[in-house]
Amino acid sequence: MDENLFPIKQIIKEELGDESSYRTWIEPLNFKDFSNNTLVLTVPNKFFGEWINDHYKGTIQACASRFLRAKDLKLNIVVEAAKNPLSNQRTENAEIRTDGNGSLTSPLFNPAYTFDTFVVGDSNQFAQAASLAVASAPGQTYNPLFIYGGVGLGKTHLLNAIGNYAIANGCVSSPQNISFISGEVFTNEVINAIRYDRMEEFRQKFRNVDILMIDDIQFIAGKERTQAEFFHTFNALYVAKKQIVVTSDKFPRDIKNLEERLRSRFEWGLIADIQPPDIETKVAILKKKSERENIHLPDEVAMFLAAKASSNIRTLEGMLTRLGAFASITGKPITIPFAKEILKGILKDTDKPVTVEDIQKIVCEHFGIRISDIKSKRRSKSLVLPRQIAMYLSRNLCKVSLADIGDKFGGKDHSTVIHAINKIEGQFDKNPHLMQTIEEIKSKIYS
Repeated sequence: MDENLFPIKQIIKEELGDESSYRTWIEPLNFKDFSNNTLVLTVPNKFFGEWINDHYKGTIQACASRFLRAKDLKLNIVVEAAKNPLSNQRTENAEIRTDGNGSLTSPLFNPAYTFDTFVVGDSNQFAQAASLAVASAPGQTYNPLFIYGGVGLGKTHLLNAIGNYAIANGCVSSPQNISFISGEVFTNEVINAIRYDRMEEFRQKFRNVDILMIDDIQFIAGKERTQAEFFHTFNALYVAKKQIVVTSDKFPRDIKNLEERLRSRFEWGLIADIQPPDIETKVAILKKKSERENIHLPDEVAMFLAAKASSNIRTLEGMLTRLGAFASITGKPITIPFAKEILKGILKDTDKPVTVEDIQKIVCEHFGIRISDIKSKRRSKSLVLPRQIAMYLSRNLCKVSLADIGDKFGGKDHSTVIHAINKIEGQFDKNPHLMQTIEEIKSKIYS
């Protein structure tokens, strides 16, 4: 693949705003060449190409035109024959992956997402260790494994790593005995099975595997028939001692409209969370990726990006890829001024002044409450935590006194503010979910 064209994917990703669709249909594309105002991209098979042409052609043309500064850009979709013998066995799951040359390396898993390429830090060490244990001995320990964390923190990477490791080390009888699917695609499978009266085929497909992995399981919440089918599939696999791994952006009890019987089953096994990475881990991620892709990234630029970028690892890696592409095109070295110019509009402005009112607004939006509620004297459980978080962030992000914070929260005295701050800080070690919530809110404040 021409690496100079890779940033087009990032632009499309931002345009779509749909992680599942991006991973399923855009990530596997290979942008091969651009000449004579025509962009050539390759797809792994005819079905894939037809879907791209029908659903994403306009978006790809618009985003590519923006990046390449080309008017009336033409798109040429080419089916590139796969070299891997598995390529003739199109997976039903639509999670099609390609290597750098557009050839299928596995019907399900991204070969770049392995345990070797997963950077381990304090924020993800437990989840990584649990995933490796599951991959080494499917169904024998930590079943089910429930991985939760915010967007772009590495959940999908770990699922791919489990699959790649299990296949490479013979931990499953056959690559076809692993099912890796998103919650959205699983739901669509249920709908199509009902529509075409193929429920028995659906059940055979998902209940006779060694490992079932579902990404973004929260997508099935509120969908009664899908939850019912997953419940029975879960039971069948669990009784047969087959491995179940699911990911979510929320802890099981925080997924709204999820059936209690599913919630309880997720809590049967091991729940492993992935927290936002600290600066040191983000630097390590950047350095490892830069070495893998032969991008010369000075230490001071890596530190600058880690400090300014969000905790979303995909965004972080995307920025590095964008810098590498522009450095290759222009022949300029990657420096801090260069990074500021190329990534303007992407980097967070952590130097911008933040007011207590800004924090109150974002916190209330996050929890779905009114600003008048957070300033009130009401002490219901649904208000106390958001109020304490808002006070904690006000103290840490704003240059205001405790008394000023109290005034902004309906005239509360400074001792109430101190109590709120201490309450939040005292829960960090006991409640990693709280830390994740605060990081998500901070990211929205500086976005």
